[in-house]
Amino acid sequence: MMKIGVIPNSFGVPFKEAVVLARDLGVQGLQPYVTGGDMCPERLLPSDRRDVLKYVRDNGLVFSALCADFGMHFNTKEFNFPGIERTKRMMDLALDLDTHIITTHIGKVPEDEECEEYANMVKSIETLGRYGDEIGCVFATETGPESAASLRGVIEKADTKSAKVNLDPANFVMVAGQDPVEAVHILKDYIAHTHAKDGRHRDLGGGEQALGQGSVPWAEYLAALKEVGYDGFLTIERECGEDRVGDIRTAAEFLRARLNELY
Repeated sequence: MMKIGVIPNSFGVPFKEAVVLARDLGVQGLQPYVTGGDMCPERLLPSDRRDVLKYVRDNGLVFSALCADFGMHFNTKEFNFPGIERTKRMMDLALDLDTHIITTHIGKVPEDEECEEYANMVKSIETLGRYGDEIGCVFATETGPESAASLRGVIEKADTKSAKVNLDPANFVMVAGQDPVEAVHILKDYIAHTHAKDGRHRDLGGGEQALGQGSVPWAEYLAALKEVGYDGFLTIERECGEDRVGDIRTAAEFLRARLNELY
């Protein structure tokens, strides 16, 4: 059965306070940003990592994944090496925090599969995926401005087993105009983690919406995930709004109700 998680940064409070809020909402997992602040790998010594993991476990939670998105341009050759090395350190951190998934945006997949930018993107994904093959950590690309078919195409060209997808249905709706139900079936072999977020396309008022208030067809979308065998996390992400804590609480209740109907 799919599980509910939350990005603790969405609460807008320090990490330990966010853990307590997540616990009290009854969710099961956390996916923190580890690209800056106290949770980045450069600041967490081995003893710190053990303490963080213990604190999360003591509150009855687990890490569903880590968010390693810091604006790296995967299609730009000269920027890739330092970003790849830093991403590897986040993959190491994931294992120390007892998860095996990191997620990140890679930039828009170029339409021309023969261009240098496309080749650079494939090579970057392949490099991180192969590191994941070695250590046992999935490198999951978040869905964004391209179609599901384009994203699947670039991942399939990378020679690695650890290159996967973090499926965000709202990104498909808001930016690509892609049906998220169709996307599930296109990406079914690669979905390692998902974000529970809602939104509307720019032509329909645009932008992120509270869960259940946007254009994501949740009943059909969750049914599609179940159909393809996905039983991982639906991690709530709320990037705007005047009452994020209230919106996250409502989102958790919304997802629990939908899952109770589904199973």
